[in-house]
Amino acid sequence: MDFNVKKLASDAGVFFTRAVQFTEEKLGQAEKTELDAHFENLLTRADSTKNWTEKILRQTEVLLQPNPSARVEEFLYEKLDRKIPSRVTNGELLGQYMTEAANDFGPSGPYGQTLIKVGETQKRLGIAERDFIHSSSINFLTPLRNFLEGDWRTISKERRILQNRRLDLDACKARLKKAKAAEAKAALEGDALPDFQETRPRNYVLSASASAAEHELRVAQTEFDRQAEVTRLLLEGISSTHVNHLRCLHEFAEAQATYYAQCYQYMVDLQKQLGSSRGEVFPSTFVGNADAVPAPLNTSPPAATLPLLQAVSPNPADGTLNPAEVKPPASGTRKARVLYDYEAADSTELGLRADELITVYSLPGMDPDWLIGERGNQKGKVPVTYLELLS
Repeated sequence: MDFNVKKLASDAGVFFTRAVQFTEEKLGQAEKTELDAHFENLLTRADSTKNWTEKILRQTEVLLQPNPSARVEEFLYEKLDRKIPSRVTNGELLGQYMTEAANDFGPSGPYGQTLIKVGETQKRLGIAERDFIHSSSINFLTPLRNFLEGDWRTISKERRILQNRRLDLDACKARLKKAKAAEAKAALEGDALPDFQETRPRNYVLSASASAAEHELRVAQTEFDRQAEVTRLLLEGISSTHVNHLRCLHEFAEAQATYYAQCYQYMVDLQKQLGSSRGEVFPSTFVGNADAVPAPLNTSPPAATLPLLQAVSPNPADGTLNPAEVKPPASGTRKARVLYDYEAADSTELGLRADELITVYSLPGMDPDWLIGERGNQKGKVPVTYLELLS
């Protein structure tokens, strides 16, 4: 192999000179060329952009794929430049299990039918999640990753070159300063000597050394200025990067909004399906005398879109409610399923536990946000928002 010894020796000398200059700067024994304030602000802004882009990228990856093993696998596929295999989402897998369970238990039974309905919804949720992940990866993660692996690497490379040019420039300044100091010292010593012929060769050598140092300084200054301009242009391009990332962020937010809107609509449809079949599975039970004459129908419009009954309220004007004195009407009682746990605030209220069934009814003139609830021998006020009234 053909080695260029002169080039190798020159590179070693340059590296040694830079190392000496860098060490002396750290020890405070050498002067350092400072960049202007605008350039320093550009450097700070670029570093901040890089750091926050990395954090946003990593956390978005965690949001889209919480499984660390799966993220490592996808990373390896990307580095090997191979296509990432399609992965089944948890929702799709859950839906598949529910469908298989329904076929095993019997799809014609109430439990099997409900498993099929919920399973199909879970599959639709999983497909929506997969589409959201795919869209976010292309429109949001890829631009951020391209910046870190492309533009930022170029900026870092040019900054390292600028750092080396600055070290060369400061080393040339130090050599010129030493050469001029030696030349001035030699001139003073020459004036003190009686024979001019003895000092002329030395002064000539020192003058030539100072001239060479000045030439090296001019060359180093030119290279430094050129590299500083290149680096400045790259750093000013961070503004364009912010504009691009802003557009990608809007697309990510729109994709996320679409995903959650789809999920909401799927769950609303599922609730409607389950609500229509709930009456068949859990038929409503009415309390009272079956032979009693039904009360006249109320033709007034409902207070809200949901079929909620009017209820009692702890309104001081109504007086204090004594649940023991409240008598259920002869007709109009209904069954209700409790949606959430509720702790009674006082003795007039009835504590609730999620998923239990209670009997509820309303009394004339009571607050529409409350009902009278009964569970065995217990009776008290219950909030309507914690209940799902059964048909």
